[in-house]
Amino acid sequence: MKPSPAGRHENAVGHVTGRAVYTDEQHLPLGMLSVAPVQAPHAHARILAIDAAAARAMPGVRAVLTAADIPGENDSGPIVHDEPLIPRDRVQFHGQAVAWIVAVDEACAAAAAAQVEVRYEPLEACLDLADAIRREAWLRAPAVVSRGNADKALGSAKHRLHGEVEIGGQDHFYLETQASWAQIDAEGIVQVTSSTQHPTETQIIVARVLGLPANRVVCRSLRMGGGFGGKETQANPYAALAALAAHVTGCPVRIKLPRSIDMQMTGKRHPFFARYEVGFDDDGLLEAIRVHLFADGGWSTDLSPPVLMRAMVHVDNAYFCPHVSIEGRITQTNLPSNTAFRGFGGPQGMLVGEEILDRVARHLGLPPELVRERNFYRDTAEGGRNLTPYGQTIHDFPIPRLWRRLLQTSDFEARRRGIADFNATHAHARRGIAITPVKFGISFNKTEYNQAGALVHIYTDGSVQLNHGGTEMGQGLHSKMLAVASRTLGIDVARIQIMVTSTDKVPNTSATAASSGSDLNGQAVRAACETLLGRLAPVAAGLLDCAVEAVVFADDAVHASHAPAVRLRFADVVQAAYNARISLSATGYYRTPGLTWDAQAGRGQPFYYFACGAAVSEVEVCAFTGVHRVRRIDVLHDVGDSLVEAIDRGQIEGGFVQGMGWLTCEELRRDAQGRLLTDAPSTYKIPTLGEVPEDFRVDLYRSERRPTAQVIFGSKAVGEPPLMLALSIREALRDAVASFGSASRVELASPATPEAIFRAIAAVRDVAPEPPGSTGAVSA
Repeated sequence: MKPSPAGRHENAVGHVTGRAVYTDEQHLPLGMLSVAPVQAPHAHARILAIDAAAARAMPGVRAVLTAADIPGENDSGPIVHDEPLIPRDRVQFHGQAVAWIVAVDEACAAAAAAQVEVRYEPLEACLDLADAIRREAWLRAPAVVSRGNADKALGSAKHRLHGEVEIGGQDHFYLETQASWAQIDAEGIVQVTSSTQHPTETQIIVARVLGLPANRVVCRSLRMGGGFGGKETQANPYAALAALAAHVTGCPVRIKLPRSIDMQMTGKRHPFFARYEVGFDDDGLLEAIRVHLFADGGWSTDLSPPVLMRAMVHVDNAYFCPHVSIEGRITQTNLPSNTAFRGFGGPQGMLVGEEILDRVARHLGLPPELVRERNFYRDTAEGGRNLTPYGQTIHDFPIPRLWRRLLQTSDFEARRRGIADFNATHAHARRGIAITPVKFGISFNKTEYNQAGALVHIYTDGSVQLNHGGTEMGQGLHSKMLAVASRTLGIDVARIQIMVTSTDKVPNTSATAASSGSDLNGQAVRAACETLLGRLAPVAAGLLDCAVEAVVFADDAVHASHAPAVRLRFADVVQAAYNARISLSATGYYRTPGLTWDAQAGRGQPFYYFACGAAVSEVEVCAFTGVHRVRRIDVLHDVGDSLVEAIDRGQIEGGFVQGMGWLTCEELRRDAQGRLLTDAPSTYKIPTLGEVPEDFRVDLYRSERRPTAQVIFGSKAVGEPPLMLALSIREALRDAVASFGSASRVELASPATPEAIFRAIAAVRDVAPEPPGSTGAVSA
């Protein structure tokens, strides 16, 4: 039974009962083969020779794929063609596959992979961001975003601080690892089913590797068991490998990476390093900021340029600064190529901004929440306080109002006093509290991606089939599209069947990413439905003997606005339209208006609007162990007029916890050879139920103002922004650590693991307070 638009996830029952089918859970076709990688034991090496004779001789082995087997272009790079699908002569990271075994099952393929002998010449490897910066190992030219004269303003500022901060990466840890199935049908069409967030790009990469036009490849995405950005581009090579194996063997082929291999071979959230300098006045008002951002791109470009740029344009977060200079560089290391991850660089940029604001506040001895509030953007052009460093004007900025409301509803001031009393009487356990805002731009950095399509069919019994270009990864996009179609057509959700996302139904789609899946696809679905209503309305008007303008579609019926008691069944109007030979199928298309972006100049209007929220976090830390616990979380987030409120609340909770993991416990560790040590749940710690506080309060901000942007039914994006609300956890930990000493600067590593917290506590106990008049500067 279908849920109502206001109810649960459209496939909630399928998820919890196991009835939902994912890529690797389809019925096995006859003769299905599996693949396994031959992984390199070096982070950087020349490939001298590959001897696969022993593997080929094993029973059940059907092929050993090397670069020589690729009929098209040996590349899977989404932006720059710098990612060989199978390396021909050089290994670029530990665990990279230099060949793939195709066999009757996974066990046979894995056993055969161990029999392949490869001779290597090890080369010097660059294994971390700091080393890459020292070597000046850049992947791209620098990017710049600036406003005013930061050098001059810094020189004249009364207070001036500088410092640096390191930000760790994060594994996506989706429940379903990378998976694809491929087979070639009787017409020679390559049929690919992939756990991908971007079916069109997967189609393009598969066609590129096989040397085919795109119309010879169909890519479907059934649903994903999580994506978080890790399947935006990095699903492509695995789909291409399955398709290549199918091309070579003539058999259907599946690939599903075991968890450890998935973690070893796939890219992560980009680690960042930042140097900053800030000038400010006695009240903590920012006067100038200069920031140098460095992102670890890994071995290839992937999506690093737009990730870096989004980080650069989110350093400001919710804060105005008149003079800004931000420069960004991408480094090349011998590690898996880092990629999109929920927030797409925004979290790293915001962390730097919050680090700066906290430094300013503690240097002046002011409450951090007061300094943050004083520096907010405003809904006014006075002093340019509604203009970002990249030239976009901010409209409908709710954070000042939202902030005040959350301070009140969270009882912030009383809790602050209570924490001070607790800390005064506990020598080895301290509490901290913090409130931080989020202002996150909604739209793709790449302007051409801000478009979407849909295909809607109405059948003569009044049932509807809905196709759109977005992909479902558990986030509830399909549920929201059902709600849009139901609301537009005036029919119950039970009448609508949503179909598998496929490139032969809706072509040239954008990735389901950038928090824009509902915005883009929802508008396209509505456009298709409105086209159909435009065809049905004259038919209904004739049956009701009223003007076309008076026809109302609602509650599974059709009536005239002036005579609601006289109703026609929706199905009867549809049948009448068919009898009149009127098309009951329509496409819908949408492009986000008003977007401009000059990447070279670092200026424009890259975002249609901003999603905003704030969070209060309260923590307690143990001085003996550095272990912390989260006592309470209060979130107030603006989702506009929610399409499906239960789903939005789930996204807020899940995003916050994932952000909390990135900032506190998810630590990536490698050995001296570049081998990932944290490649399993036993060594890579994601948050569990024990880390999430019982007192977790989520409320939706109800604004009295209507948004200027014409968003779908007044709703706002909610996929990525809540992750950055977890920055309040980091700032609360800093607040707790600060209470152990009197230093005006609290250095806290990211992630703030127990070891990092323990070291931070020791540091503030050992460091004397800065003398009056000190700049508080540290060596950069």
